[in-house]
Amino acid sequence: MRESLESAMRSARGGSGLAQALATVRTIVRTQPGDAEARTVLGFLLSQAGEHEQAAHHLGRVVAVQPKDPRARNNLANALMQSGSWQEASAQFRTATELDPGYRPAWLGLCTSLMHGRDAAGAVQASDAALRIHEPWPELMMARTGAMAMCDRVENGIADLRRAVERFPTHAGLRGSLLLALNSTGGTADDVAEAHRGYARCVTAPPQPPSRDPDPDRRIHVGILSADLRTHSVGYFVRAVLSHRPPGITVTAFSSSVPTPDDPMTAELRALCDGWVDVAVLDDAALDRAIRDRGIDVLVELSGHTGGNRLPALDRKPAPVIATAIGYPNTTGHPCIDWRFVDAVTDPPGTESRCTERLVRLDPCFLCYAPPADAPDPAMPGEDAPPTFGSFNEAKKLQSETIALWAPVLHAVPEARLAIKSRSAAEPAVRASLLARFGAAGIESARIDILPFAADTRGHLAQYARVHVALDPTPYNGTTTTCEALWTGVPVVTLEGDRHAARVGTSLLRTAGLGELVAPDAAAFARIAAELVRDRERLVRMRSGLRGMLASSPLMDAPGYGARFHDAIRSCWREWCARSRA
Repeated sequence: MRESLESAMRSARGGSGLAQALATVRTIVRTQPGDAEARTVLGFLLSQAGEHEQAAHHLGRVVAVQPKDPRARNNLANALMQSGSWQEASAQFRTATELDPGYRPAWLGLCTSLMHGRDAAGAVQASDAALRIHEPWPELMMARTGAMAMCDRVENGIADLRRAVERFPTHAGLRGSLLLALNSTGGTADDVAEAHRGYARCVTAPPQPPSRDPDPDRRIHVGILSADLRTHSVGYFVRAVLSHRPPGITVTAFSSSVPTPDDPMTAELRALCDGWVDVAVLDDAALDRAIRDRGIDVLVELSGHTGGNRLPALDRKPAPVIATAIGYPNTTGHPCIDWRFVDAVTDPPGTESRCTERLVRLDPCFLCYAPPADAPDPAMPGEDAPPTFGSFNEAKKLQSETIALWAPVLHAVPEARLAIKSRSAAEPAVRASLLARFGAAGIESARIDILPFAADTRGHLAQYARVHVALDPTPYNGTTTTCEALWTGVPVVTLEGDRHAARVGTSLLRTAGLGELVAPDAAAFARIAAELVRDRERLVRMRSGLRGMLASSPLMDAPGYGARFHDAIRSCWREWCARSRA
């Protein structure tokens, strides 16, 4: 029996034979229901299959007979996290840390579950408790700084990450966490680019790209690697890539998030692909093999350094051509990524030196937006409502540069209010920090409304009915939030910045035909926003007209964007073929 369990685990970790492994272990559990090891393996396999509630059931049975085993509680807590039961997971992780304070995985899980359960302050406290017992380790530092960012302590988190990277200079995840955080702060564009180039220190294995037939005109196999092929911002922008592709291209998706079989966007995106591989449980070597075994010619990764990325799996270059697109607002710094898809606004000619990849410009815009089908109709605030500016961006984007940009707008319209909505902003610690920083800029807390978190997309979009004009943060602009605001009829004012992350708003607005809302400097930003929020007649016209304007613009031209995207893929492939045949 032990050999059967070990074989099932090997099959699962290698990404093959999951159905057979499940059948084998289920048979063992039926015949030996008291075998805790068999139930543990079954729980692991069920989690891999996306059956998270069943996994938690079986792992809970193990805890019932082994209540003093911190590892059993840790396994159960991981399954509970995958099913979204954050509070129950936190309780199990906490008990595991009490049973064995020296068991590091439970501390990491406790920090992670508290953060996802919208208790970022508790996550920071848990990580501090872990560090009083243990020496720092990279994964905990990553989770801790993520929680600090959610607590509106981005700059403190960056300082901690810099120290951690000095201690663990080749840890890819830790360095990637630092790079992601740097996009929200006001360091110079060149300094942030230089930090990204430092990621190459994490790639120590020599590349071994597979050999492929260098025929530039043959059918090519494209791989899409992402943790966000689900109800997520990236999902709204990748749809056109999958649904509008020319003959001669097949697409296989490698989804690196935990399987969510009931997620509607996952089902929709999966139906648009020729193949789909769930790779969340695969280690980097197994993911490398999965990409090679499926004969991928051009791999497009969509995550960069955002959560769930699998950049270390690309260290040996599992496809001849690798590109990055859509999901990350900067260069990756990864030496095995050849191309980066941008546009001439986000990355104007002359900025190539800031990127380790070569640039492909998908003009007029590097994105194509597909709105949610259940979006409510645009609704204007009542005539008696006070002028209200709004931002539904994550609170971590609202750093000192953004507050310095927005404060003059609110001073120029003293009767106006500011509505802020994000997953973390409603937390007491984040709310207090935000209000204090706005207060330091002369904006009274009574003028700021922290809106409640909405559990679904329709409820989230409905809250735009309280907003007259949306303000874009800097230097990390909104992307999905900008498109959502426009789709609900809310104009967005942006500052044209000096790097990709700070020019996304400019690209989106110009592509939508709203270049008049792009400010060249802070003074113009304040003037445009103040004049617009006081012009109710214009706002009423925009509320009823922006959706149609957006729908008829290149920003939502899915066939045109899909053609440009796949032309770029074919162009990259042709260049590789030419070099291979030279």
